[in-house]
Amino acid sequence: MDAERISVAQACLAAAHDGSLSFPEIVSTLIRAGFEGYTVDYRRNSQTCYLPDGESVAMDFEPSPTGVAATFDAPEIERLVRWAQANPADYSYVAFSRKAKAAGCAGYIVSFAGRRVVYFGRTAETHVEHFPQ
Repeated sequence: MDAERISVAQACLAAAHDGSLSFPEIVSTLIRAGFEGYTVDYRRNSQTCYLPDGESVAMDFEPSPTGVAATFDAPEIERLVRWAQANPADYSYVAFSRKAKAAGCAGYIVSFAGRRVVYFGRTAETHVEHFPQ
């Protein structure tokens, strides 16, 4: 993968964690760079961005102090997504991630073409969220 795309992926990851870009802005930036989606793994504290040709870039991020809960709470994940979409003053991606892990979310897969996010737990339970229209 070329250095420019790697730089875009790294900048988007940093922007999610520092709050300088919203989810829609990150998605738009990654799509413009040619990515087809990404996966966040809360157990490995990593994010991998994928190109359609199979190339990918894996990036680590700072772990939160808590692990992933054993039980996947899909209604809580849905509530957290609505909180993120509303973007109130108390929202941050770091807080979202911490709360998602407490709700048993081990990670999620974002598909730009599929316009959805699949959240998954440690036992492979899932919750699917479609991008807003």
